[in-house]
Amino acid sequence: MGCDGGTIPKRHELVKGPKKVEKVDKDAELVAQWNYCTLSQEILRRPIVACELGRLYNKDAVIEFLLDKSSEKALGKAASHIKSIKNVTELRLSDNPAWEGDKGNTKGDKHDDLQRARFICPVVGLEMNGRHRFCFLRCCGCVFSERALKEIKAEVCHTCGAAFQEEDVIVLNGTKEDVETLKGRMEERRLRAKLEKKAKKPKAAESVSKPGVSEGPSKIKTGKPEEASLDSREKKAGSAPRSAAANGSSSGKVGKPLGGPPKRSIADSEESEAYKSLFTTHSSAKRSKEESAHWVTHTSYCF
Repeated sequence: MGCDGGTIPKRHELVKGPKKVEKVDKDAELVAQWNYCTLSQEILRRPIVACELGRLYNKDAVIEFLLDKSSEKALGKAASHIKSIKNVTELRLSDNPAWEGDKGNTKGDKHDDLQRARFICPVVGLEMNGRHRFCFLRCCGCVFSERALKEIKAEVCHTCGAAFQEEDVIVLNGTKEDVETLKGRMEERRLRAKLEKKAKKPKAAESVSKPGVSEGPSKIKTGKPEEASLDSREKKAGSAPRSAAANGSSSGKVGKPLGGPPKRSIADSEESEAYKSLFTTHSSAKRSKEESAHWVTHTSYCF
């Protein structure tokens, strides 16, 4: 049964208390969020994209996820809101000149400084390691620190000069409150896009059904008097044959059309005899009475 041989059990060995809550290491969590892809859990490498909720992904991992949706993946829930490649934005990141990476770690005994980051803010110079809040613009994909946007207030991107609005600013790896706010904006944006798409369909159908209706008011031709006189002469010349045709039809005589070239027979043409022999009007195509069909056999060459 135990407790023999002079062993004295302690209280924590006999009485089981509540389990201690495991605390997540903040440094490890920041490294996982800012240095690894949310979908594939691989190290982030260019091209790097971000979704509308501010999560970082490798672009090739997102493409593989969109092409292979049938397979049930454990991390597929993290990208369930990504329906197409248009839902992500490729980021334009600024490299950190102090970042060495694995260049000096030849023996594997170099200390990894977790405070160092691969990318920095191009305006203020803060490192993108999770200690400071960063955001990107949906219109152009440029990445800045939140401090830079607050200190230098402008409606134009600091790097490329593209105009943006407050809705275009998305916080990277934000808190739960930030994610909820971004999720609401995402749903509103997608609903607005659907309504605009539906509104365009009836307009396109109307334009197809009424192709002859002019969009604007009819324009009055204003030209020189010489041009007007020429137009009137042409109209009179066109009305003359019409009136003649009408008179002919009223009298009961059907005449040949005035316009059009006269018919020309092949026999009178200057073509070769081989070409003329192809037509029935040629002499070789006409048969004599002897070569005509017999009344019994009905065969042209049976006598």
